[in-house]
Amino acid sequence: MQNDLTVAQLEAQLNNFDAAVRAAALAELLALAERGEIDLPPQRDVANMHCHTFFSYNAYGYSPSGLAWLARKNGYKLIGIVDFDVLDAVDEFLAACDLVGVRGSAGIETRIFVPEFATREINSPGEPGIDYHMGIGFTASAAPPEVVGILDDMRERARQRNLDIIERVNAYLAPVTLDYERDVLPLTPAGTATERHIVLAYVQAAARETADPAAFWAGKLGMEPAAVSALLDQPATFQNLVRAKLMKRGGVGYVQPGSDSYPRVEAFHELIVACGALPCAAWLDGTSAGEQAMEELLALMIEKGAVALNIIPDRNWNVADPELKRRKLQNLYDVVALAQSLDLPLNVGTEMNSFGNKLVDDFDAPELAPVRQAFLDGAYFIYGHTAMQRAAGLGYQSRWAQKRLPTRRARNDFYTQVGRLALPGPAGLAALSAINNDTTPEDVLAQFRNN
Repeated sequence: MQNDLTVAQLEAQLNNFDAAVRAAALAELLALAERGEIDLPPQRDVANMHCHTFFSYNAYGYSPSGLAWLARKNGYKLIGIVDFDVLDAVDEFLAACDLVGVRGSAGIETRIFVPEFATREINSPGEPGIDYHMGIGFTASAAPPEVVGILDDMRERARQRNLDIIERVNAYLAPVTLDYERDVLPLTPAGTATERHIVLAYVQAAARETADPAAFWAGKLGMEPAAVSALLDQPATFQNLVRAKLMKRGGVGYVQPGSDSYPRVEAFHELIVACGALPCAAWLDGTSAGEQAMEELLALMIEKGAVALNIIPDRNWNVADPELKRRKLQNLYDVVALAQSLDLPLNVGTEMNSFGNKLVDDFDAPELAPVRQAFLDGAYFIYGHTAMQRAAGLGYQSRWAQKRLPTRRARNDFYTQVGRLALPGPAGLAALSAINNDTTPEDVLAQFRNN
């Protein structure tokens, strides 16, 4: 009989930077479950379709395999990943979801410049014209040759932004300085770092290179040493503070982005569509000038190819201030209604790229009752697309779908039904693999219902 320590050790190995170690740990955990030595709960109608992995940044250190296991261990029916600027996690994540029997989807997120909103903030606070934007429903880590340059450009832009931040912050924090290759990249599994990795590297460097880290940070952050000393015992809180003080708006490492800082939406959509995936707009909370014109913004994004909308629900209802909560919750209800009127399925989740983010949204919260079904429908929709695309190349963007299901609403309804009916893992994919261009949508659904 395996004890809890052994299971805990295996779960820790799921997040090792070595892919072989992760694969072996997952295989062993599943073997323990098969022998009845780990009790896996029944799966429930809950979903987290927006989890960052450690290939960009996960605050809890989760790998793609770690997230798949987390979902199965906790009984989530659906889980999706979204990494900044890279598709590195897609292959491992979808394979792990197959093994554990969870419906999985994979995506990418970046910031784009929207010239039509150049004077209005959208969902990147303090940065007019800059928009967090996504692609969902990818089925492979590799991009087709004709668009691989777009993906390479996104990775290089992220690298250059990091180098620029380090150059500015090094000048301010000297003698504590970083070398990107030596100090930052080892904190990542595949050489793609974020601001949060850089912050951690600076905290580690100060602990290593100064006699009194609290005094050092007190001087650099304009705080009392005693206050800093207390915060050093709360690593997550302290790292968020350092990031806010040094790298966000007003900090020495911050530079206001402009029209050339990020890709245009057209290039990003070209990458997404070439991969057979789905361009997905993203909504923050409805309070910015750009998001107060959400109908205009979504009409623009739909014209450019967006077919879904991402929402992070928790920040819009789990709010302490009663009046702010009332306004944000109403904004949430309003944007869900708008998305439904525009036939945009929803992709929802918690991100997990900041300390304190939930592992999954509270689908039983009374505040979410009016939108819960729309959230679940969106999760099943993106899994239905993913399963059809993986098994038969007949996802939402395929010529088959455009011919057989010519409207967005028809496609949304079909892939949502597929997502509910298709079992995760090899059995579900095998059932779909027999489908071809001559199969009708009705035949696809009948095949599942008759089995």
